[in-house]
Amino acid sequence: MKIKKASGVDIKSIARVYVDGWKTTYRGLVPDDYLDSLSYEESEQRWLNFLNHEKEPFIYIAMTEAGEIIGFASGKSIVDENFDGELYSLYLLQECRGLGVGRQLVSAIARHFTEKGIASMLVWVMERNKSGLGFYERMGGRAYLHRKSEFGGMVVDDVAYGWMDVSVLCTEEE
Repeated sequence: MKIKKASGVDIKSIARVYVDGWKTTYRGLVPDDYLDSLSYEESEQRWLNFLNHEKEPFIYIAMTEAGEIIGFASGKSIVDENFDGELYSLYLLQECRGLGVGRQLVSAIARHFTEKGIASMLVWVMERNKSGLGFYERMGGRAYLHRKSEFGGMVVDDVAYGWMDVSVLCTEEE
């Protein structure tokens, strides 16, 4: 497996992983009709907009030896009193979860932030997403903030996990 910074040519595959990831991760947590309405085309536009309109955005992808994108993570700088970076997203194809791919992607985001002089990071997680909460807790994240989000008319509670020193997440490149 290889982790590398994404480019525009990767957007179609990123969109596929995003939509498929939402449909497997959030089924039962948000309305089915919301999940069923997600499209690869709209997702492509979403990720192109992210790269073109966010503050210093970036995406790293995980690829198989055959070149198939199986996961991605994105990040951006933020203005917050406690954190200066955000792990904006982390999505993996369902069959690739539990294999260390997520850890490697989070490490790539942390290395990127460290190289840019960004010392701290947060990530927003749906509270009902117990596997996501457990993943970030195992990575040493601490719950800091809470907010509400809305998906398909359903209001959900989110929690922000944070790291005051992202260098603890940096591992050697695989």
